Amino acid sequence: MKVVFIICIIIVIVVLLLSVLTTSKAYQYKHTVDPVKKHEEQPNKEHDDEHQ
Repeated sequence: MKVVFIICIIIVIVVLLLSVLTTSKAYQYKHTVDPVKKHEEQPNKEHDDEHQ
């Protein structure tokens, strides 16, 4: 019974370490955002809605 308990503890520790490593790697990821277009370049939504 002790062997099963020790194996369970080891599995829990391994899963915990993997989840911590994955989470820390996810926070280090650099997200990029597309640049915002100028107002003149954006289509006029009000004008488009009138013609539909």
